[in-house]
Amino acid sequence: MLRLTASLHRAVQIRPAHPAVIFGDRRWTWTEFTDRVARFAAVLRQLGVKPGDRVAMLAHSSDRYLEFYYGTMWAGGVIVPVSTRYALPETAFLLNDSGAEILLVDDEFSAQVAQLRPLAPGLRHVIFTGEGTLPAGLLDYEALLRAASPCEDAGRGGDDLAVLFYTGGTTGRSKGVMLSHANMHINSYNSIIHCGLRDVVGLHAGPLYHAAAGSRVFTNSILAGTHVLIPRFTVPALLRALHDHRITMVSMVPTMLTMVLNEPTLDSYDLSALELIGYGGAPMPPATLEALMRRLPHVRFSQAYGMTELSPACTYLDPLDHTLEPGVAHRLASGGRAALGLDVRIVDAEDREMPRGEIGEIAVAGATVMLGYWQQPELTAQAIRNGYMHTGDLGYMDDDGYVYVMDRLKDMIVSGGENVYTVEVENAILKHPAVRECAVFGIPHELWGEAVHAAVSLKDGAEASAEELIEHCRQLIGGFKIPRSVEFRTSFPLSAANKILKSELRKPFWEGRARSVN
Repeated sequence: MLRLTASLHRAVQIRPAHPAVIFGDRRWTWTEFTDRVARFAAVLRQLGVKPGDRVAMLAHSSDRYLEFYYGTMWAGGVIVPVSTRYALPETAFLLNDSGAEILLVDDEFSAQVAQLRPLAPGLRHVIFTGEGTLPAGLLDYEALLRAASPCEDAGRGGDDLAVLFYTGGTTGRSKGVMLSHANMHINSYNSIIHCGLRDVVGLHAGPLYHAAAGSRVFTNSILAGTHVLIPRFTVPALLRALHDHRITMVSMVPTMLTMVLNEPTLDSYDLSALELIGYGGAPMPPATLEALMRRLPHVRFSQAYGMTELSPACTYLDPLDHTLEPGVAHRLASGGRAALGLDVRIVDAEDREMPRGEIGEIAVAGATVMLGYWQQPELTAQAIRNGYMHTGDLGYMDDDGYVYVMDRLKDMIVSGGENVYTVEVENAILKHPAVRECAVFGIPHELWGEAVHAAVSLKDGAEASAEELIEHCRQLIGGFKIPRSVEFRTSFPLSAANKILKSELRKPFWEGRARSVN
């Protein structure tokens, strides 16, 4: 049975004194880290956590975030990472929907607890993992660990639920994506094989509430490598960590890589230990990728395409595919080929496989497909049909099996690697008393890939500025979902069913481009 905590047992056996986790001045060997995990698991059991119970964390990346991952599973629980970019109502919804009764917070988010408690009445305990003074009413993480004795691993694995990663929804309600121990294990094995990984010193540069960053946790641990963490991504923090810790592998979204490429001090850092850069989360502009390959000729590159519901990867553009040789360089614009053990197809509206080169929906079957959406069986049935997860992405497959993503069937924007479902933004805008109608869609952005844009019509006699609507949204939804631009219209193009034609609204912004997504 595939069990995510098994990698810790193995790491202690084969590399007991090897550095497991580095965060700032704190360093833990595999023996020390596993002991802390087992102590935290004991704490959770003392607080009433039973097999299958959910435990949430709202914090920036740290060594304690990794202990939350493994300690929760060691106790038999289910990990529920909370986006640090959520607005308060979104965090409260996640806690209520998941049924998490225990929440971990750091310094930055401890101030939200007083506001959260009345909004999430099921919350029984809040544990403070920060560095500052213990806030009133919260439990001290380190004191709890010191008082606890290590407990036995609960031994959950296989198809047991391991993690709920929350993602936006086309209905306006966020969805908890249920991923099992086996889901995450198979994804990690594919990453190891396709990227050619062995011993790694891996930097976690992305937020650990993301499936892409979270999956790397399991990959590094399976290899008994070293986890290095920075609290949050900034270019200087990333480059300093690469330099200081002799990082061999890091994963980033294209926006982050663009920022690194444009950093004027890049050449002043020693990146000679860096062997592999993984990327994904959004389409990579080929020109940016080519520039990176020329700037860092000693580094191998690997792309993973997928979605949270696929644990999260379904195709890989392997390092050997990253070449500028004529005749094959065009593959840099693809998402690669099906990961081992997965069946990736391009299908039409009736789920019939499309001929090579023709555009249809990308559908995936295999061991990394999610268990389903938490407490949303109807949405699960809509997404997983005939055994295939329907991604909502439109693309084609060439004669050699390379998949090219061209557009989106679902109403979603990817901005800086974050998924934004437009109905969530529209629902927020429509709560403003001056707004009559609105349509939200993505427009090209040089750095973020896509930016959130809103077209709005106001009620007769009402007034509202773009700035006012943006500030209104800020109180209801996470900052990454807020419109970056607003246009005011007196009318909208409508379909025969009187629905707003977003395709017509988007068209002027995307004219002259090879694909309709960035």
